[in-house]
This record gives sequence, C-alpha cells and structure tokens, in this order.
Amino acid sequence: QVQLVESGGGLVQPGGSLTLSCAASGSTFSFPTMGWYRQAPGKQRELVATMGRGGSTKYADSVKGRFTISRDSAKNTVHLQMNSLKPEDTAVYYCTAIVIRAYWGQGTQVTVSS
Repeated sequence: QVQLVESGGGLVQPGGSLTLSCAASGSTFSFPTMGWYRQAPGKQRELVATMGRGGSTKYADSVKGRFTISRDSAKNTVHLQMNSLKPEDTAVYYCTAIVIRAYWGQGTQVTVSS
C-alpha cells in the first residue's frame, strides 16, 4: 500500500523560504512522476510543480523562478524549495506520486503572513 508523508510546512513571513519534503513508501519501483499540488481556502487544488524520473519538470506560472522541485527517484522522495514566498502562496500543499493513478499525501499547511 502506497503512503506519502509530507513534512516542512509552517508559518513564514513574506519574502521568506521554506522547503517541503515528501517520502513515498510501499512501492517497489520508482514513480514515473512525483510532485506537488496546493489548495487554498475556497479554491480548487492546483498544480505547483512536478518532476519525471528523467528530470523533466513542470511548474505553475505563478511559482516559476521562485520554487524549485527536486527528487531522488531511487528513494522515492521529492522536495520543493520555496523562495520569495508571497501571501498568495498560502495553502495546504499536497505531495503526489503518479503511476496509472495518483496517490496523495495528507497535506501540509504553508502560511505566508507578517
């Protein structure tokens, strides 16, 4: 049974940085795609960033140049380095691992506020 566990969320001031981490367990293979989505109050869940096994990346326009995704395919871990955070980045961030279907973590809260 696949399980994803996120860590690293919290409260940060505008302009600050946070790093989110996610570890996937219960799989004997490397997931083709791992990444991050987020959901703000009253809004739909949206893509933040994903990375394929070969290193290809996809970012939401709103985070390009500020967020960086990285992964260790052998360990099935994925990280999100978030810099220059803005209040509009406030959301619950969900880790995802995709093979045929998407698996989701429980989410970690990121709050950007002064």
